[in-house]
Amino acid sequence: MQSIVEIDLGTPPHFTEKTVTLTIDGYEVTVPEGTSVMRAAALADVKVPKLCATDQLEAFGSCRLCLVQIEGMKGLPASCTTPVAQGMKVTTQNQQIADIRRNVMELYISDHPLDCLTCPANGHCELQDMAGVVGLREVRYGYEGENHLSAQKDESNPYFTFDASKCIVCSRCVRACDEQQGTLALTIQGRGFDSKVSASQNVSFMDSECVSCGACVQACPTATLSEKSLIEKGQAEHSVVTTCAYCGVGCSFRAEMKGEEVVRMVPNKDGHANHGHSCVKGRFAIGYATHTDRILKPMIRSKISDPWKEVSWEEAISYAASEMKRIQGKYGRDSIGGITSSRCSNEETYLVQKLIRAGFGNNNVDTCARVCHSPTGYGLKNTLGESAGTQNFDSVMKADVIFVIGANPTDGHPVFASQMKRRLREGAQLIVADPRRIDLVRTPHIAAEHHLKLRPGTNVALINALAHVICTEGLVKEDFVRERCEIPSFEKWRTFVSEARNSPEAMEEVTGVPAASVREAARLYATGGNGAIYYGLGVTEHSQGSTMVMGIANLAMATGNVGREGVGVNPLRGQNNVQGSCDMGSFPHEFPGYRHVSDDTVRHLFEGAWGVSLQSEPGLRIPNMFEAALDGEFKGLYIEGEDIAQSDPNTQHVTAALTAMECIIVQDLFLNESAKFAHVFLPGSSFLEKDGTFTNAERRISRVRKVMKPKSGYADWEITQLLANAVGYPMNYSHPSEIMDEIARLTPTFTGVNYARIDELGSIQWPCNDAHPEGTPTMHVGTFVRGKGKFLVTEYVPTREKVNARYPLILTTGRILSQYNVGAQTRRTENNRWHDEDRLEIHPNDAEERGIADGDWVGIASRAGDTVLRAQVSERVQPGVVYTTFHFPESGANVITTDNSDWATNCPEYKVTAVQATRVSHPSEWQKRFREFTATQESLLKSAVVK
Repeated sequence: MQSIVEIDLGTPPHFTEKTVTLTIDGYEVTVPEGTSVMRAAALADVKVPKLCATDQLEAFGSCRLCLVQIEGMKGLPASCTTPVAQGMKVTTQNQQIADIRRNVMELYISDHPLDCLTCPANGHCELQDMAGVVGLREVRYGYEGENHLSAQKDESNPYFTFDASKCIVCSRCVRACDEQQGTLALTIQGRGFDSKVSASQNVSFMDSECVSCGACVQACPTATLSEKSLIEKGQAEHSVVTTCAYCGVGCSFRAEMKGEEVVRMVPNKDGHANHGHSCVKGRFAIGYATHTDRILKPMIRSKISDPWKEVSWEEAISYAASEMKRIQGKYGRDSIGGITSSRCSNEETYLVQKLIRAGFGNNNVDTCARVCHSPTGYGLKNTLGESAGTQNFDSVMKADVIFVIGANPTDGHPVFASQMKRRLREGAQLIVADPRRIDLVRTPHIAAEHHLKLRPGTNVALINALAHVICTEGLVKEDFVRERCEIPSFEKWRTFVSEARNSPEAMEEVTGVPAASVREAARLYATGGNGAIYYGLGVTEHSQGSTMVMGIANLAMATGNVGREGVGVNPLRGQNNVQGSCDMGSFPHEFPGYRHVSDDTVRHLFEGAWGVSLQSEPGLRIPNMFEAALDGEFKGLYIEGEDIAQSDPNTQHVTAALTAMECIIVQDLFLNESAKFAHVFLPGSSFLEKDGTFTNAERRISRVRKVMKPKSGYADWEITQLLANAVGYPMNYSHPSEIMDEIARLTPTFTGVNYARIDELGSIQWPCNDAHPEGTPTMHVGTFVRGKGKFLVTEYVPTREKVNARYPLILTTGRILSQYNVGAQTRRTENNRWHDEDRLEIHPNDAEERGIADGDWVGIASRAGDTVLRAQVSERVQPGVVYTTFHFPESGANVITTDNSDWATNCPEYKVTAVQATRVSHPSEWQKRFREFTATQESLLKSAVVK
């Protein structure tokens, strides 16, 4: 447990080896050059009063409370905006300074409500604190004159209020929105006495450009901006540092608690991934953890048409284990398997794959990373030697050219996007390759130099055209390639991409991107300084996803943009532990640490540790499980924290496979879409109810700490352990730290990882071993993990999913800021206020041709199925392309996606589906069946009886 008050040193640090020594109140202080006098004083434990200053924002110098006296300097300068100088002599306290500070504070209080006892910030209000510090005892000006005490409160935002009567116009909220978030949604409107904080053009917060990241709330020194949860519950008693369970950024938070109740989540200033920033999901959308929809009792049933029966944990585990053993006895060892979750911890994922390999006796384990970043693992492993990104997030601050391919950071990875935008405002140049105009293409004070608006499915053609320019115009970093890469592979690749058929001119007809734009972008990336590539699911979720990842790695190696800060190949992982689920051995062909099951040495290592013989042949991937189920060969499935019935493509195919199974065990928080086909439901635990670790997109291992007891009685790792023991494979861990210790013993990249070390360092980026005892922020420094970098030929092969007269449009999919993945968490929060349904973006030309207006119901039909969504007419998409999200199960987005997949990994081709769109007035037949089935399953849940 920690204090709920973080130390604030007033202004941000300066990082330089050159130091300056000065005297403050008679004490000699040595600090880095460029440090403010205020921060230098704070480091010497001399507290200078402040209101407009915070170490999260650049100094502003408006409140005038931090005035000091400096020998030889006229007047009383603000300590926050005054840099230190060698030999400087500073006085922070004397009578003159005290009188001025008291007078300044008196002016603030003369236009401020004196309702401290009932104020939500009482006891944690900087204005209140500073009034005490300066010794204010009376306010002589009274309230007779004009004031702002009757200013209207804005309560439009579901998570926080804006009480203008308490505002001191310090501009901290405005600066936080500008500097930290980069949205620039707030401003100071008016001048002098009429100055006030305004959201956008003087509208409510809810109607403004505000993205509800909470930076303004965090920055506010009074109760002007306050969380509604704080107003409702009062001040917290203690805080616990933990890690967000949403996207792959892995933000560190302080869960501020009152007993076992979360008062609020506050971004941790010491968080290595987020540095005190947050987004609307991590900061506010945690209501799902205590939502009434949560199922807290184990349940079983014989058939999915039967009512659920609440049973004891002992009976549920016994029934689940006996069913799995029955199925194996009847259909064979390989007739069952399991799916791990990218939302669960490393330790929980490790136990699930261990249960399947050692307890079930087969390698039929897979993970949701199959349907998102499996091509990343394959492509980077074969080129660079390791199945993970090369940099830490902070590396972007040293990038000169940022190349975003098939990713939408502002919606999918908003906290990192804010850091990226900060670097772009500082002068880095931006290239975006995306079929859709994402926010980064043009946003306040940012504009992409090039938006390569390619046709969906032509990524590889584009990357080859970019490589063609680099190779044929002499832009290859020859010394880097000669020193660090396999020359035969490079020469073969260079010959291939240099062929005329790969030129931008030849590929223009394929990609739809003007050749001149491709040439200019290639030159910028190759010659613009440090070039960093960031990519997302718009790269991997294609029939050539693995090929494209290899093409990106080729491009980075050819230009020497690997192995130092500011460069690299950086996959933006979608969920909180996608990286970790892969690291932990969730794929059917790999043990933890990406080591193949056919490797005798590795397999014998795990056999010795686990005490059983292990299979040397890879098991079934998720798509193979479905096919085997439909063939009558795969009958039992254990799913921890994953919803394949909503997230996987070709929904009708998936649900048919689930229906064909005899025992499905779902371990989750809610009766999700997959659980409607289950025979055993084991209630899981939220991230607030468990200890463990998550590994984010930058390979950063961070602690997850329990802030409350598991509401169902057990954490997820304990449930898996119970099931393992019941099937006859003993597990006897008493704490997740013991699981991590085992992982470290068996996995070379985790050798130096343990809870004590993570607590000491704050977080660790793997590899962490004897060679890298504090982790590895930047990979492939000096040499690649595989030794020499390997170039691979990336022949463009058009997708089989082609448009024609019947299906003339291409559907592509993505995410939106306020919702997350299948929406099971965010749909149970106030985030629905921003996005309460999946919509179909369609270009005005395509809409007009079909008689579709904004808000109309539109039928979308593909070769796999059809559904109905509401239209959103938008020029974000190009003609011939439509776009939707997949956060709401009833939308049926994956009813229309096909089972086309990546050639190497079976990652589904979500980004390319040929469709037709027509104006309709009623739901699709699938949606009607879905609603009937859902109503039936909810009825069966309500009729659950305690046995």
